[in-house]
Amino acid sequence: MLKEKNKFIATLLAFAVIPMSGLATDIYLPSMPSMAVELQQPESRIQLTLSIFLISYGITQFFAGSVVDSFGRYRVALISLALFIVSFLITATTKDIMVIYAMRVVQGALSGFAVVSKRAFFVDVYEGEKRKHYLSIMTIVWSVGPIIAPFLGGYLQKLFGWQSNFYVLAGYSLLLLIFELLFSGETLKIKKPFFLRTVLKEYDMMFRTKDFFYGMLMCGVSYAMVIFFNLCGAFIIEHKMGYSEVVAGYVSLMLGFAWMMGGFLGKALIEKAFLPKIRYANFIQLFLIVLMIFSSLFLNTIYSLVAFAFVIHVTAGFIFNNYFAYCLGRFPNSAGVAGGLTGGFAFIITSAISYGIVAILKPQVQLHVAEGYFILGILGLLILTMTQFRKAHL
Repeated sequence: MLKEKNKFIATLLAFAVIPMSGLATDIYLPSMPSMAVELQQPESRIQLTLSIFLISYGITQFFAGSVVDSFGRYRVALISLALFIVSFLITATTKDIMVIYAMRVVQGALSGFAVVSKRAFFVDVYEGEKRKHYLSIMTIVWSVGPIIAPFLGGYLQKLFGWQSNFYVLAGYSLLLLIFELLFSGETLKIKKPFFLRTVLKEYDMMFRTKDFFYGMLMCGVSYAMVIFFNLCGAFIIEHKMGYSEVVAGYVSLMLGFAWMMGGFLGKALIEKAFLPKIRYANFIQLFLIVLMIFSSLFLNTIYSLVAFAFVIHVTAGFIFNNYFAYCLGRFPNSAGVAGGLTGGFAFIITSAISYGIVAILKPQVQLHVAEGYFILGILGLLILTMTQFRKAHL
């Protein structure tokens, strides 16, 4: 069990594990073009490594909450970190794309278990206002991974090559594992038996709740805007515009801040009426996308691409933050299951839509990126229209 004297250090360790999913997805974004060249693979096959991770990460969240409730947070976290080390080392040392795919499946699943176990840590250890405080910090810390990772990855790629990204992740996992063994411990007081039938019954009930279902769809579509750019942005910046992997890392850093700004804006306007503010955000988003399309007819520079992507990602972060919080609070008596279902379903939708749009459009210039954003913006508008129509006829 966790010792009282180690609670503060264990809390810091939990915060250090939370960004792991973002680190594992974003650190190698600037390296994607080099991976395609070195591994002699088309862009689409390298892009698939990100989508595979997200699908695995999403599916794992469906049942990870029930697993950590049954087998404990500490044991699951330790096993996840140990397997992270092995999987990252294998990824760094192989030249076989199929082995990389397999390791990305493993890493996605491990991220799901690790993140869910540490989310539960804060609920176990803290109560009342302290719990609210640490959970709010947790959402901010989760956003740090996608901000720092590509910035670091750009320099790693320039100095040491794409393999160095996964060596760094393996080293980070090793350090976390050592400190977990020294300072952390089990926080689950009462283990619950794992009944698949009970979990499936709750999922069925939640899927049938329309506002919750539409909320999960909106989370998936909003985050797809970020992943869509992640899949094609580095290739456009490095291969088409001729900039270095470091520049691609800086661009991802800026867009990570945009996503975080959207989240902060969502918290600042938390008292405003829910659906109206989401509709306004969607209308602003579509206006910016249409403006990006028209601007693309005479502008195709890295500055225009990043400027439009930045403001569009702010709106996406705003919508995601509001709807994710809404879905988590929709079933207060089953918050863990609702969180797992929301995260899992949203990430599967995100990976499927973003990879599908990239595969169809094959973005090469700013106009193609704007077209992808437009498809996602229209999907968001359709979901909100269905939500409003249903509400009007209740």
